[in-house]
Amino acid sequence: MKSIFPFYTIGHFINQPTNPTTFELLRFDKMEEPNVDDFHKHSFYEILWIEKGLSKQIIDYNEYEVKPNSLFFISPNQVHHFEEWKPLSGGTILFTEDFYLLNRTNKDTLFELSFLDNLYSNPCIEFTENQFGKILHLIHQIEIEQNCEDKNPTIIQAYLHILLAQVQRHIDIEYRAVISKKYIIQFKLFKLILESHFAENRTAKFYAEQLHITQHHLNLICKEITNNTATAVIRARSILEAKRLLTFSGKTISEIAFELNFTDSSYFAKTFKSITKQTPQDFRNEMSEKYRTR
Repeated sequence: MKSIFPFYTIGHFINQPTNPTTFELLRFDKMEEPNVDDFHKHSFYEILWIEKGLSKQIIDYNEYEVKPNSLFFISPNQVHHFEEWKPLSGGTILFTEDFYLLNRTNKDTLFELSFLDNLYSNPCIEFTENQFGKILHLIHQIEIEQNCEDKNPTIIQAYLHILLAQVQRHIDIEYRAVISKKYIIQFKLFKLILESHFAENRTAKFYAEQLHITQHHLNLICKEITNNTATAVIRARSILEAKRLLTFSGKTISEIAFELNFTDSSYFAKTFKSITKQTPQDFRNEMSEKYRTR
């Protein structure tokens, strides 16, 4: 399914679209305004660190307040809009999956990080001043290495791993996380496969077979992590795409229903309203007014 949003690499955010860089650290006060559309998708992970100031982030219709002493995580394929970054003190760390896995063969080490890929409802993680001081120390070490004439990607990667491990430890303590790493990995694999097939309107049984587990086990995983069934997670992904198409495309409701493989437009409208409490047309009218005029 063709995306209706521009898909940017890290190079676009340093205004060098052809630059194949896989890692960058940028401070807001030294950062040029990137030449990117307001609403877009990333091919990389982004960590915003905020020392002072307030702003907002919008990710797939959810608005989040960005506060001091916090980190904000943006993952690949999320539709994202940054309200304002110039009044903020802090910066952004951009890295690809390949950079994180540099010299590693086990992708599970990335999937084990529960706060990436929008697993938690709020991608903004707040710290006490003392906790955030430790985070800033690691960011400073990364910055020092990046500015070296003979900078070493392996050293930068090592500091990045430590930074993300510290964040995971904070979450495990703060939220009393007891979800097994195996469940987190399996859920993220499910979401990855779902991203490729959501427009086909497949059943939970199909995804369970792709993961080589039973449908019952897939439901257990989804319940543990999202408190929803696998079918509800699948349907939510279809409705999210419907929201995007209603807001940012000129396609008719019937065309959107057909594109997402609903049996007919009336069934699509009924399903959409049961989840969003709005008809597709009412949602389109509201969002067009809110977002398309930006």
